[in-house]
Amino acid sequence: MLVTRSVARRFVFRTDRARTSTVPGDLAERTFAAADGAPVHALYAAGPPGAHVVVHFHNNSDSMSADVPLARGLLRRGLGVLLVEYRGYGVSRDEPAPDEDGVYADAAAALDWLESLGVGKERVALWGTSLGTGVAAEMARRGRCAALVLVAPYTSIPDLVAARAPMVPAGLLVPDRFDTLAKAAAIRVPTLVVHGDADEVVPFSMGQRVASSVAKARLLRVPGGHHGDLFARDGDEILDEIARYARSGTDGRLGRAW
Repeated sequence: MLVTRSVARRFVFRTDRARTSTVPGDLAERTFAAADGAPVHALYAAGPPGAHVVVHFHNNSDSMSADVPLARGLLRRGLGVLLVEYRGYGVSRDEPAPDEDGVYADAAAALDWLESLGVGKERVALWGTSLGTGVAAEMARRGRCAALVLVAPYTSIPDLVAARAPMVPAGLLVPDRFDTLAKAAAIRVPTLVVHGDADEVVPFSMGQRVASSVAKARLLRVPGGHHGDLFARDGDEILDEIARYARSGTDGRLGRAW
């Protein structure tokens, strides 16, 4: 059983696939400590004075460097960006191995650091991609943002495992739950859910369930979109929507269906 749970955790956190992080010239690396002392690394660009800041939590097989092109797209739209890297990934590859509580601690440390710069939650939009949607949802549940973006969200990790391997007793064997659906009622901020209806990793139906369970959520359906090609298909349109959410969070035009 212990071996199986260990294998399940390696399925959730694919640190073996994450590339080594590099620091581009237009973003600065920042390091701060999580509550348990683990170092947290991030790439940061403040944007114009007073800009809202999008804090991004990556998927299970990437590092912060993978999201630099998206960060540049947000910077061009007048936003600040903080790309957070979890323990065990990229620069922190030799640090403590990731688990659910650990990555929550990493995310909270990043938001605490932003707050120390004077960037309060009213200027923060959280963006999670795939695995990172569970991290972003938890921080939103804690009241750490003014807007939330979930790209290819799952309802929970056990639900996802069960959907892909129905014979596996996921509820018993998966130690990291990231149960976004259970937290949905506590998420009170405007939420943008982006999901491809041909997603082969996280079923589109999960994005639909998340969007219907969060009171202020809107669903952007990307026709024919797969798990990893949403921004290759409709990148400018999606980034425009994310930018509008990040800046205002309450624009009634947001969340149009595609």
